[in-house]
Amino acid sequence: MITFAIEMGAWGGPVVDEITPEQRDQLSAVGAASGLGCSIVVTMIVLIGGGVALDQAIGTSPLFTLIGVALGLVAAGYQLWELAQVGRSDRRPPPLTRGLSKLPLPKRSGHGPA
Repeated sequence: MITFAIEMGAWGGPVVDEITPEQRDQLSAVGAASGLGCSIVVTMIVLIGGGVALDQAIGTSPLFTLIGVALGLVAAGYQLWELAQVGRSDRRPPPLTRGLSKLPLPKRSGHGPA
């Protein structure tokens, strides 16, 4: 989406043929942050929802719901810590961010507007 907006000149600026290394790093950081942010939401929903479902199935309300909340908060805290580390050059990236940064970026096809 961001690459498309840059290529199309959606912000009123000139159409960019090449993304500079600095812009690539910034886009990479935005992508990693977006991915980790979404994973925080999904983690909380899965763990709390799983706790509620277990409580309903076993009849132990609110035991597993509280366990799900606690595990969700721990997992979200770790993911937020990783999110805070994105883009820092003075430290090695954390494991999840390292995995995301190894994903290949799509190459420009050269079929853009003239």
